[in-house]
Amino acid sequence: MWTIQTIQGLIRPPLIGMIHLSPLPGSPGWGGDLDQVIKVAMRDLDALHQGGVTVVMVENFHDIPFWPDRVPPETVAAMTVVIATLKQRHPAMALGVNVLRNDAGAALGIAAAVGASFVRINVHTGAMVTDQGPVLGQAHQTLRRRRELGLDHVGILADIRVKHAAPLAERDLADEARDLRLRGMADALIVSGVATGSAADPADLRILREALPDCPLLLGSGVTLENLSSFTDMADAFIVGTSLKTDGIIDPVRVAAMVAALGCGKDPA
Repeated sequence: MWTIQTIQGLIRPPLIGMIHLSPLPGSPGWGGDLDQVIKVAMRDLDALHQGGVTVVMVENFHDIPFWPDRVPPETVAAMTVVIATLKQRHPAMALGVNVLRNDAGAALGIAAAVGASFVRINVHTGAMVTDQGPVLGQAHQTLRRRRELGLDHVGILADIRVKHAAPLAERDLADEARDLRLRGMADALIVSGVATGSAADPADLRILREALPDCPLLLGSGVTLENLSSFTDMADAFIVGTSLKTDGIIDPVRVAAMVAALGCGKDPA
């Protein structure tokens, strides 16, 4: 499993920039032009790169309403084409994959095809009640599939009480996290607020840090320049999308400001 040192070596600066893909084939919002999807994703990738980000995560953010578990083949095919194109654009940037809502198998398959460094899994262990209905963790399948594909080097970044969801049964947060790390073998834990763009509770981060002092902790939503200092002494890296945007578009100036606030400034010009 990954250590804090693993995260520090991979994610420098400690910021993962989010690329929210436009609607993909098969989704209700699909516009019929995959080249346009790629163009928008490339624009965001260039802005993140220009601002100093070296690691990005790509997800099918606009494929709402999401499939609860397995996505159809056209989603996997489209994401693979888009992410492979992004990899060619900036080959030195590390990539992560999140297939919403919870298709770990598809994420691993895409990772194998494009050379991604990690996947994000929203519900890796336990069960959550979501807007897709009950979503069950499949750690037993995911870990075995990762081994079958020869992807032991690909990290599993797993959410603890993922946003837009609630636990099926209330449990002690520290106990739940220890199960996710020690029994689910998650390489890192992601802590989020209740929804996209909502900040996490610093108290939750403190509980998790005390329970798992050697486990990488990432903040997964609601990170802004204004609240960043509330989390920097507890989180090992930050996954940021919403606050890096101006009018829905990744802004390299905002990216550079966030990178600078993390002590790794770069001139976006």
